Amino acid sequence: MNKRKLTAQKTKRKLITAGLELIKEKGFDAINVEDITKKAGVAKGTFYIYFKRKEDIVLDISRVPFGEIADELEKMEGSAITEKLRHYFHRFMECVESCGINVCRQWTKDVLDPNNVPDTKDGRKWKYDFEMLKGILENAVLKGELKSNAPVELLTHIIISELYGMMTCWCMSDGEFEPLDWTDRFCEIQIQPILGKFIKNDGE
Repeated sequence: MNKRKLTAQKTKRKLITAGLELIKEKGFDAINVEDITKKAGVAKGTFYIYFKRKEDIVLDISRVPFGEIADELEKMEGSAITEKLRHYFHRFMECVESCGINVCRQWTKDVLDPNNVPDTKDGRKWKYDFEMLKGILENAVLKGELKSNAPVELLTHIIISELYGMMTCWCMSDGEFEPLDWTDRFCEIQIQPILGKFIKNDGE
């Protein structure tokens, strides 16, 4: 990567970090583009080189930590699909909690009103998360961990709805509901029953 690209990457990261800190502190609706650029220490016009509007920065806030989860799963070669999903669920909600309830509120708002975010190829967090989880399950089918008749699309919808339900409960309870704790409990009780008949046993 050349120096110009490295500088651009660094500037975009500064904007994302500034946006995350401000949203966590004040809430999404209480800040504007100028607040973000001021905190990042860049000119206001610089924001529009990387983002079209304030809402666009919220998706990018999730890309780095959630991208790390994908890398971690690749290193879990040989682990059972149930263990991979436990890791995914725990890390998913860990990232949600670390970003804070105000960022979570904006993510869930975007899911409830998808017209609020740009209709780009992968511009919505719901689609981003859905495709990531679907990929995990499809990979399990390809590797023979799940049976070929596993309804991947349906399983993805069921599981992602549980995760987003926990995110929504966190927002609605104003932080009283603890999503990471409940995610771990969900994994203990529900992963095996959901995937049960589609897990491929030795000799099948």
